[in-house]
Amino acid sequence: MEDWALIRRLAAEGVPKAQIAVRLGISRTTVVKAVASEAPPKYERRPVTTSFSPFEPRVRELLAEFPEMPATVIAERVGWDGSISWFRENVARLRPQFRRLDPADRLSWAPGDAAQCDLWFPPARIPLEDGSTGLLPVLVITAAHSRFMTGRMIPTRTTEDLLLGSWELIRELGRVPRRLIWDNETGIGRGGRLAEGVAAFTGTLATRIVQLRPRDPESKGIVERRNGFFETSFMPGRGFASPADFNAQFAGWLDRANSRVVRTIKASPAGLIEADRAAMLPLPGIAPPVGWSHQIRLSRDYYVRLDTSDYSVDPAVIGRLVEVTADLDRVRVRAAGHVVADHARVWARGVTITDPAHAETARRLRHEFRQARRPDSGSDLSRDLADYDRAFGLITADGEVA
Repeated sequence: MEDWALIRRLAAEGVPKAQIAVRLGISRTTVVKAVASEAPPKYERRPVTTSFSPFEPRVRELLAEFPEMPATVIAERVGWDGSISWFRENVARLRPQFRRLDPADRLSWAPGDAAQCDLWFPPARIPLEDGSTGLLPVLVITAAHSRFMTGRMIPTRTTEDLLLGSWELIRELGRVPRRLIWDNETGIGRGGRLAEGVAAFTGTLATRIVQLRPRDPESKGIVERRNGFFETSFMPGRGFASPADFNAQFAGWLDRANSRVVRTIKASPAGLIEADRAAMLPLPGIAPPVGWSHQIRLSRDYYVRLDTSDYSVDPAVIGRLVEVTADLDRVRVRAAGHVVADHARVWARGVTITDPAHAETARRLRHEFRQARRPDSGSDLSRDLADYDRAFGLITADGEVA
């Protein structure tokens, strides 16, 4: 390239081509071509026929219709029987020509407009009540304008627990974002259809759930980047004794994290949250309908099931309708408005929780039921057999044989 530039400079200065050739030790023909060329010379390999060449037209047809089809499937469709690695290399060379482009916009977030919601699964097994351990979800809500982060570990990713966790975190914010942005989380809804109970929740808060379409990561990128931040900044070197211990440590760490300056907005979330809150909606006057709730007629087995665990109920209400309600911390059972069971909710799976008072009541009622009933000594339960003869017409009323 340097020789090409020098040749063109000398020719522009009026130096004869023959003299340029002598000075640079190259042929005059090379000088003539360099002067006539508008671009520097480059090496281009001549196309050669390879074993892939006969298959290339058919591969291009498949990629045009199915840009993401795996190379192994394409090889099977076109009848390739050679080296699969060589085939993959050629498919990888062609694939970018057929991929559909999806440019990502740079989004701006107005104060109070939106909060991004997501589930983060910490890479640590949390000890549970029965001695087992589990990987539990953490619900994270990040205000899009201020980047203010809130989060809480919850027992499951069911609709009931997602709404319970959302209500707690929104109360922690102190105001209601005008939009809650979710991906297609099953407990919230899929395919544009909200799960049962979600519409009532958002209606009470006067907010709106926005479910993102597939392959739209930039619209929820703020909260998803925070998930990676948690794993690199919060998790290293920590141990947890229980879900409650995790939540206590996480809440303390979030207080400090929200005070740090975020590079992209050049401010700290704690410094911007008040402006964010000012544009949000007020909390509703009444709490939204959240939590677990169902009715059941209490059977002789005086336990009710919530999620996958069983909780004892006062056996005195066996046979009556009882209402089972639960939040993230407590499970309560009521009969005719009176509490007949109150337990701490367990996060372990398939556990049976028994109140000693309920077990004692069941023992007493069982003992009373098994006691034989003595007949009243003043009553005569025997009957004259002649009554049956008269009933069937075998004898007359006077006792004569009919």
